[in-house]
Amino acid sequence: MKFIENARVQVSSGNGGNGCVSFRREKNIEFGGPDGGNGGRGGDVVVVGSDNKSTLIDFRYRKHFAAENGRNGAGRGCTGRGGNDLIIEVPLGTEIWSEGVLLADIVSLEQREMILKGGAGGAGNACFKSSVNQAPRTAVPGELGQVMWLDLKLKLLADVGFIGFPNAGKSTLLNALTRTSAKTADYPFTTLFPQLGVLILNYQEIILADLPGLIEDAHKGKGLGHRFLSHTQRCRLLVHVIDASCPDPVESYHLIRKELGSYDEDLLKKPEVIVLNKKELVDEQELQEKSTALETFGPVFTISALARLDLEPFIEFLGKLFHELKQAEEEAFKALPQK
Repeated sequence: MKFIENARVQVSSGNGGNGCVSFRREKNIEFGGPDGGNGGRGGDVVVVGSDNKSTLIDFRYRKHFAAENGRNGAGRGCTGRGGNDLIIEVPLGTEIWSEGVLLADIVSLEQREMILKGGAGGAGNACFKSSVNQAPRTAVPGELGQVMWLDLKLKLLADVGFIGFPNAGKSTLLNALTRTSAKTADYPFTTLFPQLGVLILNYQEIILADLPGLIEDAHKGKGLGHRFLSHTQRCRLLVHVIDASCPDPVESYHLIRKELGSYDEDLLKKPEVIVLNKKELVDEQELQEKSTALETFGPVFTISALARLDLEPFIEFLGKLFHELKQAEEEAFKALPQK
């Protein structure tokens, strides 16, 4: 399935049904009086979070969605049936925008957000009966629904994001840590779309995201990674994967950090773990020198994802850090004033 992370759709709420002009007509009742019913309300437009979807591909070919209109009122005081709501299911992590304004952020399962309210039903002539006007011939038409263009933006809900230059071994690392079968090959930009995997550690699930490789000036639109930088914003922590065989890993580290900061400075505040991958391609002395040079920026692990070498210390540290971050978030949530 192709990964689609942006979509633009038009949604319409339902029109309200018209009120009815009607008079009671029965045998032996000479002046029955007005009995026109009200129109039904139009359907609302509601967005719901679903775990059955992982991409916005459903909105690629269908661009227009409309809720049902309310039915008109009828005689004998019958109110028209209300229109069915339009339920739009989106993947978790979808932001709903309209004209630059964030309307909703769908982050939890079955989260419901009403985007547009349906039109109100019109009043029938029975509503206008009075001592002065006992036979009104007036009814109110239903209120028109609303129409709006929505921009849907999907940001993956991952706990850990893998970042780095193309061909650094991010997909191979994802495959080594999970049961994912992400495509790997010895050329840049093998990963064209984000790949997700689940690492089960100490009875807890950690969602890992392999993001397409970044290059210099990615924040300006170069390469592929800039399309997916937004997905790193929701990650709890970042794993910076660097090819151990590159001439200057410190320069590589700074270039990627520069791209992250140029896109969103808050990304530089996220906890980060540095991984020197492909250790089998360099000798022990060179590997130690490069590892020492990177230790000033954070914890460094030297591994070989392809050969599955020295993964255990990295996995253990990753699980411990994830647990600490999750606990800190829970404590911060408990500290918030309860409504």
